[in-house]
Amino acid sequence: MKRIVFVLYMSLFLWSCGSNELTRKEAFNIIKEDLDYPKTVSFDLFCGDPAHARKALDAGLEDKGLITVQRTVKLKDVGKDPIIQFTDKARPYLLETSEKDQSYRIQKVKVADEDIAEVTGVQTSDDGKAATVEYSVSYKNVTDFAPLV
Repeated sequence: MKRIVFVLYMSLFLWSCGSNELTRKEAFNIIKEDLDYPKTVSFDLFCGDPAHARKALDAGLEDKGLITVQRTVKLKDVGKDPIIQFTDKARPYLLETSEKDQSYRIQKVKVADEDIAEVTGVQTSDDGKAATVEYSVSYKNVTDFAPLV
């Protein structure tokens, strides 16, 4: 996966180095620090939504023992209990969720860790005050929740 970042603040960095060219290594370090890599990729799972329950079932999460899905709900109980419930096996993948999201029965789950893989291209402007950097990211520690994305 490639992303392009137009980095205006690099002008100060380039000026301080006394060079008009930004190296790939310098760009790598700036991007990693400024964009806070590595990042955790998450997914908001709506535990009261039948569509999300179907998606979770299709992803095989119940077969893997990560969730249980309540398949029948009485009309009087609609909206009271979540349709999707997490097992102890899913606990390492559950991320901190705000109180507001919890009130709507939303649970953030970890999908993967995203990290910058390499800088594939650097183009410095003619005046040396800006640079366009092309880089690729990689995904590591992909969890069983990844098919939901």
